[in-house]
Amino acid sequence: MSHDPADRLLTIPNALSVLRLLGVPLFLYLLLGPHADGWALVVLVAAGLSDWLDGKIARWLDQTSRLGALLDPAADRLYILATLVAFVVRDIVPWWVAVVLVGREVVVGACLAVLRVRGYGPFEVNYLGKAATFNLLYAFPMLLLAQGTSTAAQIARPVAYAFMVWGCALYLWSGALYVYQFGLALRRQPGVAPL
Repeated sequence: MSHDPADRLLTIPNALSVLRLLGVPLFLYLLLGPHADGWALVVLVAAGLSDWLDGKIARWLDQTSRLGALLDPAADRLYILATLVAFVVRDIVPWWVAVVLVGREVVVGACLAVLRVRGYGPFEVNYLGKAATFNLLYAFPMLLLAQGTSTAAQIARPVAYAFMVWGCALYLWSGALYVYQFGLALRRQPGVAPL
């Protein structure tokens, strides 16, 4: 009996995504509990590296799967959400930045829910969304490093803000593209192939 390779569960990329998901509560604890920013930075950098690595390994070993296609963006979004919450609580970023980015997620999530009810699959991930996530996942460790008055903090600060501004702009732009795709999908006749 042959199995569809896309249905595989036990793959190296999936294991990396699960480990990344398990790092979210540890990251939050380190930032909000003991304020162990150095260790939180290590967890965040490891999450970013594993995000890059699981995609490379999936393509290199031909281990792409449906579960991986769900786990990878879920882990990215959880890290972004967890980091925003922690950074707002710690006054590292203003609250409105978190509201804008979380609002984008709510709008895109609502569009996805409507599409699923109508029998469509999830949005195809676009390059802008990946670039936005890349920028934000680089901005967050840099923003953490930018705390304080050390020379390293002063050097990291403008770089962190640049990544943050670009990440937010691209995140909103990619959200607008998803909403546009949503509108196109709703205009299609029933029976037309989904996105």
